[in-house]
Amino acid sequence: MREDRLYIEHVLECIERIEEYCGEGEAVFLGSGLIQDAVLRNLQVLAESTQRLSRSLKAAHPEVEWREIAGFRNVLVHEYLGINLKRIWEIVSLDLPRLKVQMKSIRQGLPNPE
Repeated sequence: MREDRLYIEHVLECIERIEEYCGEGEAVFLGSGLIQDAVLRNLQVLAESTQRLSRSLKAAHPEVEWREIAGFRNVLVHEYLGINLKRIWEIVSLDLPRLKVQMKSIRQGLPNPE
């Protein structure tokens, strides 16, 4: 469980960074390669961290789209030339807020660290 907490915290940190990078809106995101690179990297790290969570934690939280996150990670890593930035913005603006709420809820249900 201690490692699960660490990975949940890491996911939340990545989400917060993405929120910071995208705070000026879609047009700024689409116009800045630097912001795009930062967002894509944090999405990749976020997805990788979810893959390191225990099976039991994932099984206890079927409301999280674990399989979709894993598939998305594979696209980011292996099919990076075909990344659709409009779709990335949709993920950032629509999916990440929900994932943030889910991760905070999961974290709250974990035992407190010693």
